[in-house]
Amino acid sequence: MFGKWANAPGPVIGFYRIGLATIILLPVFLYRKWKMQVKLPITILLFPILGGIFTAFDHGTWNSSLRYTSAANATLLGNTAPLWVALISWFVFRQKLRGLFWLGLALALGGAVIVLGSDFIRHPSIGLGDLLAMAAGVFYAGYFIVTERGRRKLDTLSYVWLVDLFAAVTLLLITLGMRLPLSGYPTQSYLAFLGAALVSQVGGYLSIGYALGHLPASIVSPTLIGQPVVTALLAIPLLGELLRMEQWIGGLVVLVGIYLVHRSREGSEVAELAATGN
Repeated sequence: MFGKWANAPGPVIGFYRIGLATIILLPVFLYRKWKMQVKLPITILLFPILGGIFTAFDHGTWNSSLRYTSAANATLLGNTAPLWVALISWFVFRQKLRGLFWLGLALALGGAVIVLGSDFIRHPSIGLGDLLAMAAGVFYAGYFIVTERGRRKLDTLSYVWLVDLFAAVTLLLITLGMRLPLSGYPTQSYLAFLGAALVSQVGGYLSIGYALGHLPASIVSPTLIGQPVVTALLAIPLLGELLRMEQWIGGLVVLVGIYLVHRSREGSEVAELAATGN
């Protein structure tokens, strides 16, 4: 919704959102670094650097997709990230994922289709905006995979601030390279930038960063399929958009899917304990 209210080019929205969040968190980061004596060797910085690059391309491509496709299509295709995370975890990192996990993931994605996919079903052709949104989903998945490993070495605040810093620099370079204007927008746009920085970036990414320090990416990313459901609910009072009955049903299916995904982890932990004899 902040992206819709901002009404600016995708990389510009991303730069202001992440850049403002970087400035907001800077005093807290410096205080924590001084108090906790946080050390940042080059080998550790590799993870937030990659996380920042993935984040920058995720925000740039997804925000840009809104200019070429509907918000429903963009949100639906951008939220395919859990599928890519699961496949990468399964094929590349050989993570064992139970049948209950795949059932939960299928239900969560299917519910998201019901909530936001009616426009896509009516117009199933794939255009530039849809391709950009799909690319954003892949970049978002990359962020999850990298962050799961980076959080093993850095605390939440340090990791998130460094990711924001590198993402903001990357988006600034993209914006300047595309010769997009950084000023001259109406007051509503700047307020939307600030709202996105405070709510979506500071609040949202700190929460995700914390979660990825305690749970695998394959579990955290399906949970975030709940985002479209929350967006649809908030759109009722904020955007005046009413939900149809099938969308309410789709939201319920998403929640059931998320529940099954987390149940699959509980089952895996029990199996691991039994195998080790604990």
